[in-house]
Amino acid sequence: MTIAVYARSTKDNHSAYVEQIYQLLKQENVDLMIYEPFYRFLKTKHNFKLDLPTFSTSEQLIAKAYYVICLGGDGTMLETITHVRNSGIPILGVNTGRLGFLATVNKSDLAKAIELLLKEKYTLDKRVLIKLVGCSDHFGEVNYALNEFTIHKKDSSSMIHIDTYVDDIFLNSYFSDGLIVSTPTGSTAYSLSCGGPIMMPDSDNFIITPIAPHNLSVRPIVISNDKEARFVVSGRGSSFNVSLDSRTSEIPFQTEIKIKKAAFRLNLINLEGQHFFSTLRNKMMWGMDTRK
Repeated sequence: MTIAVYARSTKDNHSAYVEQIYQLLKQENVDLMIYEPFYRFLKTKHNFKLDLPTFSTSEQLIAKAYYVICLGGDGTMLETITHVRNSGIPILGVNTGRLGFLATVNKSDLAKAIELLLKEKYTLDKRVLIKLVGCSDHFGEVNYALNEFTIHKKDSSSMIHIDTYVDDIFLNSYFSDGLIVSTPTGSTAYSLSCGGPIMMPDSDNFIITPIAPHNLSVRPIVISNDKEARFVVSGRGSSFNVSLDSRTSEIPFQTEIKIKKAAFRLNLINLEGQHFFSTLRNKMMWGMDTRK
């Protein structure tokens, strides 16, 4: 069995984590491979001594990896998806950064997490993704998102006008800075900061959340994820931005955009003893009195 490590080349992801993972896997005769740019970073910046096989493309990862361990925060987890794609390879997120709803394992619990993983003491959270229909030339094969699809004005100028339809039934014309369509996974991300609700990860819904709407009576709305949403955007200038998680592309005005539920789901590893509610309490500091 081979386990892959994916991480960004940042100061938070130092070599000690990889060395610890390597030693733990070696004891169980499990092979380790590592993302090639991160491997070069460790060699040049951290005097990393281990010689490990590497991967640099999704094809190389999918061909060998049984699990993927992601070192970083939620942004790194979202990058990992572009490599795992629709392979079904389970992902374990280890949080070496700050706030993380996807990278749920604390870096201090890495050894225990590896032990539980190898003993298969986990369940799989099968997370829904949003797929962008059309505009495929802008995002290529990775035309899907785990957290959210976002329409946003291109600069700091005037608001944009977003005609929105659900299953070809007119919903609303949003006059705002933009619009977020979030999965349940993304309900704790950008949508939450714009006033959207928190949803359980296994909810079969999408959340449509306006960004700074002109009409303050316009509120987020929850729709079934079996619905297809369609948007036509207009405004001053010539274009606007569309994002799938952290990937952004510029789209001409009047381009019709459609989104729907992707045909596959992402497998996130939920180790024994973990639960979404405990993650919420810890990350949102519910019930904690910080007064002195």
